[in-house]
Amino acid sequence: MDLVPALEEPLKKVLGPATAKVMAEHLGLHTVGDLLHHYPRRYEERGQLTHLADLPMDEHVTVVAMVADARLHTFASAKAPRGKGQRLEVTITDGSGRLQLVFFGAGVHKPHKELLPGTRAMFAGKASVFNRRLQLAHPAYELLRGDDPSESVETWAGALIPLYPATAKLESWKIGKAVQTVLPSAQEALDPLPPTLREGRGLLPLPEALLRIHRPHTKADIAAARDRLKWDEAFVLQVALARRRHADAQLPAVARRPSPDGLLTAFDDRLPFTLTDGQQKVSKEIFDDLATEHPMHRLLQGEVGSGKTLVALRAMLATVDAGGQAAMLAPTEVLAQQHHRSITEMMGELAEGGMLGGADHATKVVLLTGSMGTAARRQAMLDLVTGDAGIVIGTHALIEDKVQFHDLGLVVVDEQHRFGVEQRDALRGKGKQPPHLLVMTATPIPRTVAMTVFGDLETSVLDQLPAGRSPIATHVVPAADKPHFLARAWERVREEVGNGHQAYVVCPRIGDDIDEAADPKKAKKSAEDEAEKRPPLAVLDVADHLAKGPLSGLRVEVLHGRMHPDDKDAVMRRFAAGDTDVLVATTVIEVGVNVPNATAMVIMDADRFGVSQLHQLRGRVGRGAAPGLCLLVTEMPEASAARQRLTSVASTLDGFELSRIDLEQRREGDVLGQAQSGARSSLRVLAVIEDEEIIAEAREEATALVAKDPELTDLPGLRTALDALLDEEREQYLEKG
Repeated sequence: MDLVPALEEPLKKVLGPATAKVMAEHLGLHTVGDLLHHYPRRYEERGQLTHLADLPMDEHVTVVAMVADARLHTFASAKAPRGKGQRLEVTITDGSGRLQLVFFGAGVHKPHKELLPGTRAMFAGKASVFNRRLQLAHPAYELLRGDDPSESVETWAGALIPLYPATAKLESWKIGKAVQTVLPSAQEALDPLPPTLREGRGLLPLPEALLRIHRPHTKADIAAARDRLKWDEAFVLQVALARRRHADAQLPAVARRPSPDGLLTAFDDRLPFTLTDGQQKVSKEIFDDLATEHPMHRLLQGEVGSGKTLVALRAMLATVDAGGQAAMLAPTEVLAQQHHRSITEMMGELAEGGMLGGADHATKVVLLTGSMGTAARRQAMLDLVTGDAGIVIGTHALIEDKVQFHDLGLVVVDEQHRFGVEQRDALRGKGKQPPHLLVMTATPIPRTVAMTVFGDLETSVLDQLPAGRSPIATHVVPAADKPHFLARAWERVREEVGNGHQAYVVCPRIGDDIDEAADPKKAKKSAEDEAEKRPPLAVLDVADHLAKGPLSGLRVEVLHGRMHPDDKDAVMRRFAAGDTDVLVATTVIEVGVNVPNATAMVIMDADRFGVSQLHQLRGRVGRGAAPGLCLLVTEMPEASAARQRLTSVASTLDGFELSRIDLEQRREGDVLGQAQSGARSSLRVLAVIEDEEIIAEAREEATALVAKDPELTDLPGLRTALDALLDEEREQYLEKG
């Protein structure tokens, strides 16, 4: 009979079905191993108390404090008309602040007996404000009896009390007790780190680290345990990515070298400007990759407007020169059409292959999207299968089974974070051998995140802006504190239009919300809540207000995602042609819309957007010779975190600096949750920004290890940890990366 290894033992066997069910449903913990890796979020010291003054609102909190006083009130109520209703109010303090606890009805008896002045306990619940005072209603609590010989002392042994990420259904101390139950199993944890690496870096053995993180006696215990566990996470993830790169390097691909006086040379001769040093350097990295017989996997990061499309186009032309075809995948139809337009304009007669007036080296550039008419679609597909079209630009319609290529050599994916891994993989399967892959993103990614999130891709960075780009001035407009600033913002838009330029106004919502219209009660409620918590501003309402009010007399149009593709395209064409003064839009315009004459952008409810999104949006202005202006309108108070975020966006145009600020301000999980992989959410103690050195070192160690022993034959512990990381969906992510 096979014995289940201790760490794979299901929790329901060890803790009982009720607790195990809550752990599985609310915390995603299923086995003893899962629970051992559910680390404390922070620790309380017996002698020091949590700052009640810093309590976050509406979050489940655990505090350690002392009862200052307790009062029982009796009152009349509908349920207890004779004055028999009871309410217990307990005030607790920790020296930094006071907090009111409230218990009602039958729930008052036990706390009334136990929560006497001077008693210390851990309290858990949701902090809320009532009558302008902070309170916890019906908190769960656990008394801390320092001198009691019973299990309480045993449970909270040691001076440091671990506080676990908890939920309303399961308080931190109950998780703590469950951890104590399974802690002896930690001795059987298989160590994923090779002994030489562990000893060389002076890291604790894994069982020891697990013991110290859950039952530390000193702060040094916690630090040593975290150092060790961070290494595990960084190393296992980097080994998974290194194996992926190793496997990719074994794949065959057709080397694509441009012919010396072919299409690429003809294109370069036509360019009215010279490439920046950055563009030349990155192009060389790409051309070196294309010339090898293994598929290129490269991530091209470039600031908005740094000329990524030009670099990608040159790579596509080199592929066509070498007899292959290139496909460019865009996340939306608007963007695919835009790319198609700008690429055919840049290429001129070189894009008219097989047509009268086409140049000698010309090729055909076709567009393929879901909303094209049948005849146009059929022709485009025919051009692809015969090889007449060297370049195709499209949305995910390109991936459909019916689309066949003559010889697909290069795939360029624009804006990776909007594009699923499965789609990337399906397109790859269309080559006779795996095509080369170039992924472009305008969201600057700090080096460590690139190593973690896109760790299976080599990275190239374009950080110079081409000559002729104008600076963009960004200002925060505090509409609630200073309404006259908003009035001035609309005057500025009028001035820009008066000088022959155009403007964007961006809103978070479209505004024809189906549920609002269908449920008048809901709509009424939201109007009442307006002052409290109004819904985000909507395109249709704002456009209407502007056209009738501050911007009356100007040509105002709207653009949003629910419009028919033809209508969207018509609106964009009119705007690009200068027939519209102000375009009120959702974030449809965030990516790739290029209208050099647009110089001003007003972002309404700017606090509802992320830092990198604001940076992306702002990149739509200042694309021509005239300087750009971006106004971030918000009603958030000056001291709020949202307002600080906006101030940081206004203070720098450096996308890498902003992405760093963004990461520091958001929780780590969100960062890694940006792209579609389980590998990201698995980070528990590793902080992508702070632990840059560990990640870089782990990557080197992992690469060296995998080069020596790709199958990891001598490291059963590492193989087990990898299997845990790469469960089904994660395996797929890394497989397809």
